[in-house]
Amino acid sequence: MRENDLKDRLFRFAIDVLKMLSILSGGKETDVIKYQLSKSSTSGGANYEESQAAASRADFINKVNISLKEMRESNYWLRIISELYPKTENVSNLVKESEELGKILATIIIKAKS
Repeated sequence: MRENDLKDRLFRFAIDVLKMLSILSGGKETDVIKYQLSKSSTSGGANYEESQAAASRADFINKVNISLKEMRESNYWLRIISELYPKTENVSNLVKESEELGKILATIIIKAKS
């Protein structure tokens, strides 16, 4: 996978999550989930973007690792939404995409460490 492909996928993931959240209704509990997911889904791509200007290999690995953690958190919140609101449009695709992006990020970290 090319660097720009991953950057584009992370960007698209964040946009798709934000669009899904904009139509999700619910009470105070849902608002907390929406807030957390909006932060983690956008942070994954933002930290990957920062990794592209890393000052060192260690800095690069750290930024990609943060991106991976944010993707894992996004996956967690998306799975909660899929349980609470199973008819939410696109949520199952977003769960799968967060898993795939997480695997890609983990592979980048492993390769960068070797």
